[in-house]
Amino acid sequence: MPPPTTSAVSSALHLAPWAGRLLVALFVAAIGLPGLATAVGLGQATQGNEAEATGTSLMARAARFDTHFAFRDRFVQVQSWLRYELLGVSSLATVWKGRDGWWFLAADGDEEATLNEPRFTPAELESWRVTLQRTKDYLAARGIAHVFVIAPGKPTIHPEGLPAGLHPRPAPTRTDQLVEELRARSTVTVVDLRDGLLAARGGREPLFHRTDTHWNDLGAAVGYRQILDALAGNVPGLTPPVGPEGFVLTPVAAGGGDLAWMLGLNFSMEERELRLTPVTPRRARVVEPSGDAKRFAVPRVVTVVDDPRLPRAVVYRDSFGSALVPFLAEHFQRMVTLWEYDVTPATIREEQPQVVIQQWVGRRLYNRGPYDAVAADPAAMAEIAAYHAASSSAAARR
Repeated sequence: MPPPTTSAVSSALHLAPWAGRLLVALFVAAIGLPGLATAVGLGQATQGNEAEATGTSLMARAARFDTHFAFRDRFVQVQSWLRYELLGVSSLATVWKGRDGWWFLAADGDEEATLNEPRFTPAELESWRVTLQRTKDYLAARGIAHVFVIAPGKPTIHPEGLPAGLHPRPAPTRTDQLVEELRARSTVTVVDLRDGLLAARGGREPLFHRTDTHWNDLGAAVGYRQILDALAGNVPGLTPPVGPEGFVLTPVAAGGGDLAWMLGLNFSMEERELRLTPVTPRRARVVEPSGDAKRFAVPRVVTVVDDPRLPRAVVYRDSFGSALVPFLAEHFQRMVTLWEYDVTPATIREEQPQVVIQQWVGRRLYNRGPYDAVAADPAAMAEIAAYHAASSSAAARR
């Protein structure tokens, strides 16, 4: 049988008049309804503030339309789901799809940290050394123990999940550079959490979430023990960390983490959370904030334990510190945890701690430098000068 002619094919595909009109109506509705809904304020992606709403420039109006376009979030979510389910790829350049279910952040310093580009300049290293040494001196003048903690990112601990074809620059990394600088040319106690986490990586379970940038309870517990070990012997009343035998591991099925949220796939991706529940019930209770602390992902958290023998602490941290809070809180009668990086004398005067923990994630070394809040405080500088004078006088007498 000969193949059908062009005219025959066209005839076969010809729609009935009613079907053609329905198709046109559906097409017009698909194009027009979101715009109409935007005009009347239905189904908007976000609610703008008053300043944005009254913007008169063309760029301001275009930006407002982009963020307020009706059903925008749903359209983005569907597009992301189709790319993931049908093509197996990420819909965002800032989120890398790795191997075996792993996802990685490629923004906020993580891409630079993964590729190890660029390295610190000598001037940048000197700025870090001077700032942290001055912080250490100010706290030492007040009899306060201080540790500077660097938490590694997921690519450092689980490189096996990274996308194939990545070629990071060989060591040293910025973390290598800073740790070496501080240990060689300062008296700052630096706690590099990479060693402990890499040693623990050989276990059966991962130490980081697959669909999130952060470590899980297992990884945070390893870091918590290293931090307290570094403080051991320097802080009266500080109790030792609880070992693995003090916790029960419970895998829990949950929705996707922050990377899944970025992709709009948090409801279609699953995360196998590994939660550690202490064998002995926790004593620490949260007194700030008064409501839901959202797993400690808030700017300020204050915990207390009814035991005056324990020391007091101030913890400066980033998002990685959220998972450390429930572990560390058990060891301090009062612990103020601030989502900040730089030690501020005003807070130290107010809280009068015996311990200050200053935690940074390694990726942040690529896009943020230290701020010397101590140098900006004349009273703090005077305390340092008096401390050095007293130390010099004591050394001369010896």
